[in-house]
Amino acid sequence: MKVVVAGGTGFLGEPLVKLLVARGDDVVILSRNPSKVTIGRGVAWDARTQGGWSNDVASADVIINLAGENIGEGGRWSDERKRRIIASRLDATHALVEALRNAPSRTRAFLNASAIGYYGSRGDEMLDESSAPGSDFLSEVCRRWEDAARDVESLARLVIVRIGIVLAPDGGALGKMLLPFRLFVGGKFGSGQQWMSWITRDDLLRLFEWAIDNASARGVYNGTTPNPVRNEELTKTLGRVLHRPAILPAPAFALKLALGAEMAESLLLSSQRVMPAHAARDGFAPEDSDLERALGKLLVT
Repeated sequence: MKVVVAGGTGFLGEPLVKLLVARGDDVVILSRNPSKVTIGRGVAWDARTQGGWSNDVASADVIINLAGENIGEGGRWSDERKRRIIASRLDATHALVEALRNAPSRTRAFLNASAIGYYGSRGDEMLDESSAPGSDFLSEVCRRWEDAARDVESLARLVIVRIGIVLAPDGGALGKMLLPFRLFVGGKFGSGQQWMSWITRDDLLRLFEWAIDNASARGVYNGTTPNPVRNEELTKTLGRVLHRPAILPAPAFALKLALGAEMAESLLLSSQRVMPAHAARDGFAPEDSDLERALGKLLVT
């Protein structure tokens, strides 16, 4: 199977490429710096205009779109940074869809990343794939990204994965939390009452693989476990696994001073109690849905 991945060198993309290569797929990674691609075959693209890369997309059985500027890196959300965050996603998605629009008709799948930021901060409300979007900046990013991906529906089987908080020791939210806990200065964010909807990276990779192989998979899937936890529970559980206290909270005002109010609210203080209802109905279940057991597998050697 030929698989083209846009955004295949990051925290999620690189291990996904490794998984696909290991199972025997022919994997092409679209990259601005293809010389840095060490697994699979790197092909140059600029995510805005058509080029030689378009032929690889046109002949692919599966296209996976993970491309987009990291929302948590690169400083505060200035107006210019917000513009780049949105443009990086829309430009890449439009370019991929255009490459398929000019390609011969064939059976193919298009997997597009999104995030549970789509729902905005909703307190204790139980959310699933049918829930309405929120109204903050991250909601706008996700909504516009998904709308752009839906242009491919007449050309390919479309799967959108709204990704939750991804747990892996080498990056993402957990990677950032490990150092303060290991230095005995870890604790909850703000009140700690906000819901955090999580999934291990291995289970998220399994979800993508399942969506590739399951021809009936279609539409939006929440990439989370069915067991969201409050931030206070997550930090206490992490402390137990690491044998460290979780008694030094990061006050909301301090987080807002460090990151800016909007960024801190969206990334650290927002509450999203998300359930993977569609995946459960279609037969996919994460292997690790108990937080303490999952953290133990990830962190205890």
